[in-house]
Amino acid sequence: MNNIWSENVQGVMTLYLSRKLRFDDVFFERYRPLFDIDENAAIKILEIGCGPGALAEALRRWYPRARITAIDRDSNFISFASKNIPGVDFREGDAAKLPFGDGSFDVTISNTVQEHIEPAAFWGEQLRVLRPGGVCLCLSARKGLRCTAPCLETTAEERGFWESLPQDDTFERYGVGKFAMSEAALPASMEANGFSRVTTGYAIIDLTPDAPKYPAKMAEAMIEAERQNDLEVIRSVHADCAEKVIAAVNAKYDERLRLYREGVRQWDTSVSVTMVLRGIKK
Repeated sequence: MNNIWSENVQGVMTLYLSRKLRFDDVFFERYRPLFDIDENAAIKILEIGCGPGALAEALRRWYPRARITAIDRDSNFISFASKNIPGVDFREGDAAKLPFGDGSFDVTISNTVQEHIEPAAFWGEQLRVLRPGGVCLCLSARKGLRCTAPCLETTAEERGFWESLPQDDTFERYGVGKFAMSEAALPASMEANGFSRVTTGYAIIDLTPDAPKYPAKMAEAMIEAERQNDLEVIRSVHADCAEKVIAAVNAKYDERLRLYREGVRQWDTSVSVTMVLRGIKK
């Protein structure tokens, strides 16, 4: 059993709720031309590093005739996804040593996985399991924008909580982002490792609760996803004084929801920029 990521880097619900928003159907048109996959084809798609399953869940809706398999090394992610997302074959597996035969899939796809895995293994294993002419899609998070609502600014309780803790070396300890590449180096790496006809594009997703284009249910889901992120990070520390800071965090998000429901706009936003690389196996 491997729960390193879910217990030390990003919790199950933090990852699921944030990705569920970014892969909502309202944003499919941002991804569709970049993926360039036949929506009516009976193809086999493998998602690598699926986390708790939000992208696989979206792929199941977007490509209804596809057979979708999704793998992750983290047992907690696979357990959650298997229980909550029907129609996808979720399995534990290592991106650097895929448990599938040569030429098993028509499409491979990953989201914010490449930067954690040695490039030759990351690209090489996908090249191996793809059929000739198969498509490799690599989604890589780039620098976005973030503007916080005044009512969500860091509280005194939060500042005191984090200042009382020793310096965090989690990312270094687990090699998070060890193989990150620039916007130029990433497609070059894909080509150097055997893929042809490489293309790049960018999907820009803005999560702005007060934007009139979003229905209330989705707007409130944006606020709750941020709440969940803050709470899971605090709880992961297992500190004795956590309950006090948790109460402070809940109070400020309750206030944000109240303001939203009363029509008092804050215009806080989170804008993600996702680089989408697409390559073909010769």
